[in-house]
Amino acid sequence: MIIAIASGKGGTGKTTVAINLVLSVPDAQYLDCDVEEPNGHLFLHPDLQARYPVTVPLPQIDHTLCTLCGRCAEACEFNALAVSKQRVLVFPELCHGCGVCRFVCPEPGAITEIERRIGEVAVGQARHKNGAAIAFAQGTLDIGEAVAVPVIKAVKRYADTRRTVILDAAPGTACPMVQTVRDADYCLLVTEPTPFGLNDLRLAVGVARALGVPCGVVLNRCDIGDDAVAEYCQQEMIPILLEIPFERELAVAYSQGIPWVEANPVYRERFQTLHQAIRREVAQ
Repeated sequence: MIIAIASGKGGTGKTTVAINLVLSVPDAQYLDCDVEEPNGHLFLHPDLQARYPVTVPLPQIDHTLCTLCGRCAEACEFNALAVSKQRVLVFPELCHGCGVCRFVCPEPGAITEIERRIGEVAVGQARHKNGAAIAFAQGTLDIGEAVAVPVIKAVKRYADTRRTVILDAAPGTACPMVQTVRDADYCLLVTEPTPFGLNDLRLAVGVARALGVPCGVVLNRCDIGDDAVAEYCQQEMIPILLEIPFERELAVAYSQGIPWVEANPVYRERFQTLHQAIRREVAQ
């Protein structure tokens, strides 16, 4: 089963929930798909055994063959190409590597492609306190790069569907979150009982439903704020699978990089119950 942990906004506790869930599930795998700021390693301390570059195709223009017809620039949805009086200009940071420019070019050989690095995937193993291994992979987008989706796709290729795969998504509801949640069996949305939490939860629910992925909610810091999130979930028939109170003990453990399930055995039981609840939701 593949479980995507997502949130409509940052700071809700998404990575915290993902880490504690993976530590509570036997033979689980953790994939950090928040490639712009991966931080799951701060809690799992994996032994990274290999690193692989992530590249995308980048068009190269042969100006001796190019007729400046402009079809490539017209077809590019990302404005990565521009036609001047002398030549076609390529803006690498905007290119998504889709290849449409080469496809529409009427001059054979005028556009070719080279591979351009945009990030990397690191793979390895973390370990439970009892010594059991946790398969681990994380993606990292290179500094200055703007297109995260190819790196997320590369991370997801390491998903071992024989295990319970936990995908830690980027915050928000933009392309990185969409790519992470796509094709998951279940999306666990982490939010908080505040007006901002409710607004961004609505957006995240909309994305999950558009993708056809069933979703449930973890309500973090459940004893602050108001009841609007709970009322919304009831109206939309979205199950709240876990409520986490605002406790100093949890905040101290988090600040020290200690997962809650290791700081307090009660939370291991609660996250195991959460996993069982997700399995029941998927089975319906």
